[in-house]
Amino acid sequence: MAPVSSTYAIGRIAVGSFIGTAIEFYDFYIYGTATALVLNTTFFPTLAPVNATLASFATFAVAFIGRPLGSLLFGHFGDRVGRKATLVASLLTMGLSTVAIGLLPGYATLGVAAPVILVLLRFLQGIGLGGEWGGAALLAVENAPAGRRSWYATFPQLGPSIGFFAANGLFLALSAALSDDAFRSWGWRIPFLASAALVVVGLVVRLRLSETPVFAEVVRRREQSRLPLVDMLRKAPLRLLLGGGTIITCYVVFYVTTTFCLSYVTTTLKLPKSEALGLLVAAIWAMALTTVLSCLAGDRYGRKPVLIVGCVFTGVIGLVMFPLLSVGTALSIGVAFALGLGAMGWVYGPLGAFLPELFDARYRYSASSFAYNLGGVLGGALAPTIAAALAAANGTTAVGWYVAGSAVVSLLCLLGLPETRHVSTELPAPVGA
Repeated sequence: MAPVSSTYAIGRIAVGSFIGTAIEFYDFYIYGTATALVLNTTFFPTLAPVNATLASFATFAVAFIGRPLGSLLFGHFGDRVGRKATLVASLLTMGLSTVAIGLLPGYATLGVAAPVILVLLRFLQGIGLGGEWGGAALLAVENAPAGRRSWYATFPQLGPSIGFFAANGLFLALSAALSDDAFRSWGWRIPFLASAALVVVGLVVRLRLSETPVFAEVVRRREQSRLPLVDMLRKAPLRLLLGGGTIITCYVVFYVTTTFCLSYVTTTLKLPKSEALGLLVAAIWAMALTTVLSCLAGDRYGRKPVLIVGCVFTGVIGLVMFPLLSVGTALSIGVAFALGLGAMGWVYGPLGAFLPELFDARYRYSASSFAYNLGGVLGGALAPTIAAALAAANGTTAVGWYVAGSAVVSLLCLLGLPETRHVSTELPAPVGA
């Protein structure tokens, strides 16, 4: 079956693939922001300040354990049942977990049960997000015409930028409108509860989508993989590992910038929360811009050249980011944020097409999702915690070298993979056709 071509159909694909990732990453990011600003005192008040911060960052990491499990769970059904139904299920899983966090009483009310339930809900967030990205990327890529897959993949790849902007913009507005006591008491819950309305909108859009033509052809031929997990491990184990490795540096630089650096500038540099959030919200547009530019470049020059440039750029940014932060002015901090997020966007953009293109359509949902979320675990799960520990032991220069080292790892993994710009994502013609 041919990819869609009408303007209306393309618009539905763009909105359908974008809105889900925007909502799910909004849900994911509000937790990261809350971790940096308030969860340490709400759920770990009996710990010393440094230990409470490390404990709250640890709950942040729990979702990254759930993400590869979610990719396998939702990937199985995405390859067996279809992309559309699976995307609806992943959105519900994430949305309901997020709302529940907003309703969860703190340590003062529930005692030790509060952080335990928080960890469980954070794990379910990870399960939901683990199934989201792969389906959204396939929705775009499997509907794209040849030569335009990287551009179509821009739609889901912009979801994190917009989700992050919405999450931190709302936190910024609340911190400006409320007293510090009110914000810590109940104000931080509003972004979590607001997710309910966003999920309803996302469900309406997702339920109106059609199945991708590639998967529809798989069904027509009755060629669905019986066990996508087994197929991907048997047929493409090296690509799974290397594909996951290519995205490690994205997550390291992103969460070091948005979670560790946010905590660092508000606690160590004593920048007011509202000013720090404002700088971060302004800097997210650097990520959106570089995501779009790198996706365009991916179709023109190929995925690998664009990604190689991004890895080198990220390594350099890791070494200059913390000297800029240490200057301590709003301008230097804002530039450091923009450079970190810009580096993330440049590498992240082409991966929306590159990872799905590495795998066969019969197990593509499972494989691309697992590779993506494997990179998320290795790069993002402990990034804030590692950065905090490095900074405490050796200063922020060590954190910069950590970011640079992650870029080297991703570059080496990338060099072991083929160029995929001219690879077909459709099924091969049947024998004798």
